[in-house]
Amino acid sequence: MKTFIVPENIAISDSGFIFLPSTGETFTLNELGKQIFKLLQAKKTIEEISSEILKEYDIDTLTLERDIEDFILRLKSLNLVTQV
Repeated sequence: MKTFIVPENIAISDSGFIFLPSTGETFTLNELGKQIFKLLQAKKTIEEISSEILKEYDIDTLTLERDIEDFILRLKSLNLVTQV
């Protein structure tokens, strides 16, 4: 089970705007990205995130988990999340 940590100094606005204070970089997430990011902040696993999203969207589990993992890889490359 993979667990991730979002640095505490990273905040996300209700509109999906992320500010990284250490570098001054900004990022904007769509609604689903914002939901995933907030679940990562709550220390949810990929499986728990998938379960939450499946309640709202009509998508198969395998595709969703792959998409979540791809999104997390992108977040990791931007130093917005780390894996523990």
